[in-house]
Amino acid sequence: MPNRYLPIGISLENRKCLVVGGGKVALRKIEILLNFEVDMTVVAPEPENKITYHARHKKLKLEKREYKSPEASEYGLVISASDDRDVNKKVHDDCLKANIPVNVVDNPDLCTFIFPAIIMRDCLTISMLSDGKAPFLSGQLRAILEDLFPDHWSKIAHYAALFRIKVNRRWKGEPQKKADCFARFVGADWKKLLKELSESEIDEELDNFLE
Repeated sequence: MPNRYLPIGISLENRKCLVVGGGKVALRKIEILLNFEVDMTVVAPEPENKITYHARHKKLKLEKREYKSPEASEYGLVISASDDRDVNKKVHDDCLKANIPVNVVDNPDLCTFIFPAIIMRDCLTISMLSDGKAPFLSGQLRAILEDLFPDHWSKIAHYAALFRIKVNRRWKGEPQKKADCFARFVGADWKKLLKELSESEIDEELDNFLE
């Protein structure tokens, strides 16, 4: 039997996002979204203090009121985490009519997309899905991978992005040369390099990898 959800990376740049609800569950989804370039509006009559804090620091727009149907159709991505099931169903129905991706928290039957368990290391994002059937398993796998990808992977991902730019400039139109460069990068002892070299010395090392 095929799975229901396709794990894809979708750009949130210039995509308006609506979150309906202001409780702890909504806050968890909001703080995931804040890691990305997102234009987010939260609609909630009584939001958590931290949501108000994020709004005060211009990280999101907050409207302290009830949801007004069919306003979800004006957005590009919608999360509904209201304590009222009827509100969640209305948000889902409005999104479905407008063909807008919607996630109704803790109700897979009303979701056209779901949140994976994720690990973020700079530009590197590792996500795990159980097709909405066993999220506790994805959560356990995330805990295991947190140990496999410690914090220094953020620096490795940062340098990998810089190195790709260098490679594309130096070896444009030469795929084998590019592949050789990338092989040198991933084969390096990055734990040792990060411990022993300064940023400028690492940049020189990246130049060495080009040859």
